[in-house]
Order: sequence, then C-alpha cells, then structure tokens
Amino acid sequence: MTGEGYLWRYERAVTDDTDKITELVSETIRTVYPQYYPSGVVEFFCLLHRRDQIEKDIQEGNVRVLRSCGKIIGTGTLNGHHITRVFVMPEHQHQGCGTYIMHELEREIGEKYSSAVLDASLPASCLYEKMGYCTVRHERIKAAEDAVLAYEVMEKNCVIILLTN
Repeated sequence: MTGEGYLWRYERAVTDDTDKITELVSETIRTVYPQYYPSGVVEFFCLLHRRDQIEKDIQEGNVRVLRSCGKIIGTGTLNGHHITRVFVMPEHQHQGCGTYIMHELEREIGEKYSSAVLDASLPASCLYEKMGYCTVRHERIKAAEDAVLAYEVMEKNCVIILLTN
C-alpha cells in the first residue's frame, strides 16, 4: 500500500523483529502516553508490553508489522478475535498507518470470528470509535500506588468489518 509518500508493507513479524518492535512500542508509550496518563500508568503500559511478551506473541504468530523502506513503523497484535498492542511510531502518526494496521487485523479476524474486541487506551479510543467500534464496558486497573488506568473495552461486528474492508 502507498500512503503519504510511503510505500508500506504489512506482514507477520519474525523473531528478529522483537527488539525493533519493543523499541517502537516503548518509544511510542513514553512519547504519547504522558499527555494522557500519570507516570505510574505510563510505566504500567511499558511493563505490560515488555520484550518477553512481545517475543512470545511473535513466536505464536500473532504479531504484525507495517514497514516503510524496510523500517518497522507500526505494529499490531491479534489473539483470537482480540486486537492488542497497536502502535505507530510518533513521527508516522496521523498518516493513516494505524488505520491501515487496524483494517488488516480486522480482515484477518473477520475470516474466523463474528466480532473484533479491543481494549482502547485514551489516545486511541477516538480512532476506534471512528472505525465503528462501540464501547461495551469501562474498566479500571490500579496501575501504581497513586495511579489508576481507565480504559474502554470496545467491540465491532465482523459483518461491518467485512463490508468496510
């Protein structure tokens, strides 16, 4: 796919991608999330998306990457019909990369499941809403002694996914 002057290649991640994906996720969290969450929640996100978990998901065949000029600029993970860990490098945000990754993940999910589910962070919830996701419940996790992570669990019917992709 071509977008905003970039040639994008979407593919399954391989073990050799682990460090680059870990760096991308960590950099994105540390750059974007402090605008929305207290430091305890930012650190919680970094621990949640640590290298060993990313490597495990890659080995299970669940991680996808979006490359531009051979460099990983975005990633997304699926576990059954649950979409997780969708991140785009800050300098590539607002260029359609996240939407493209989401459409590809949805396409894969729609081949097997009746709906796609995701946990929406504050920075991403508006994008997911625009893509047709509806909040099914609100959740809270104590992320640190003085910080609570509030997020939305959102769902989209796969009939909608198949019609829009």
